Amino acid sequence: MTARLFAVIIGLSTVPIVVADLLQAPSDAPQPATGSPTPTAKPVATAAPRPPVVLTDEARRIHAAALLFDGHNDLPGEIRSKGDSSFDKLDISKPQPQLQTDIPRLKQGGLGAQFWSAYVPSSTIKTGGATRYGLEQIDLVHRMVRRYPDAFELALTADDIVRIRASGKIASLIGVEGGHAIENSLGVLRTFHDLGVRYITLTHSDTLDWADSATDEARHGGLTEFGEQVVLEMNRRGMLVDISHVSADTMRDVLRVTRSPVIASHSSAYALAEHPRNVPDDILREIKPNGGVIMVNFYSGFVDAQSAIISREAQIRSRELRATEKDEAAVDEAMKKWFDDHPRPRGTVHTVVDHIDHIVKVAGIDHVGIGSDFDGVDLLPEQLEDVSCFPYITQELLNRGYSEPDIHKILGANALRALRQAESVARDWKN
Repeated sequence: MTARLFAVIIGLSTVPIVVADLLQAPSDAPQPATGSPTPTAKPVATAAPRPPVVLTDEARRIHAAALLFDGHNDLPGEIRSKGDSSFDKLDISKPQPQLQTDIPRLKQGGLGAQFWSAYVPSSTIKTGGATRYGLEQIDLVHRMVRRYPDAFELALTADDIVRIRASGKIASLIGVEGGHAIENSLGVLRTFHDLGVRYITLTHSDTLDWADSATDEARHGGLTEFGEQVVLEMNRRGMLVDISHVSADTMRDVLRVTRSPVIASHSSAYALAEHPRNVPDDILREIKPNGGVIMVNFYSGFVDAQSAIISREAQIRSRELRATEKDEAAVDEAMKKWFDDHPRPRGTVHTVVDHIDHIVKVAGIDHVGIGSDFDGVDLLPEQLEDVSCFPYITQELLNRGYSEPDIHKILGANALRALRQAESVARDWKN
């Protein structure tokens, strides 16, 4: 697993530890204070295995008719790390088994619109260059769209998404993952918008000067005054505020301040898998009046209850190690060994749809979507191994009695509506 994947899954820290310590039995060290719910490491009952989902012609028809709008795919980061940011070295028009995403499988999966992640490592907070890194990843998405014009077209508005989807191409949007990329500058935020960015994930793994992260020590109790300015500036520009990765207190502050619907581009339900990256029920209840959308993450560590417990422990251990160990290869090797000794259940497509079910029950059918996190995670549920597998979600929703209109909402109509509402708020602001 790459250092990028470890950073996404388990975060960074400030407590000393040595590699040898990491390879020992699980620690009783407490989780960092985050302003998020305190996990309870209770035993997880093992449910009877559920049978594989079998695709039917009816599900295929419903899936093909829907707009499938995925909130988060980390392919640009993988192109950078595995292909030196070169589509000559990593040509996604051809099958790429080392990835979870390529154009042939995108077509099989029926993607209509995709937020491509311009991920910026939290390490750039200390090393510098966060804005440059973000600009390079934004540029990479633009180059990808130009390189494969028969597959992709850049979308800047909800109307663009509808038009591009109707043409048979994948509407390609840009989301910046990590608010540290603006380097505390509203001018940089505005520049990102001008370059096509339509959401910013307020934090990544580390707490910022202006917002608390879900996986770091809380310093502000949510947003600072500048953090509130960031949210309002995004509202003013018609950008979606992404509350994935932030602490629960930051989520609450965002919902208090924002004038537009928010999204969680790749998060699941905390009530089913107690990981701080997931969204607690009190926030889900507030999403409904806000008009926002929780886009369910497929990562096993965020959807399977037992995997969430293991992933929380891994988060603590990785953060402790990275505080003193500067050799990324040593960190990777230590964590690989730790995960080998602590295998995580993968879950199945059923597990992911359980999270959709829960969010529907708490927030409502209009407030849930899909945020796969493909090519950003190392462990995925059975029947959701790559981007070709999206139809299994549709089939399982159909199996559970969801109507065709409601399935369309979950697959993408809800996210499209939220973006359209954010655009409307921005227009009214200017008037």
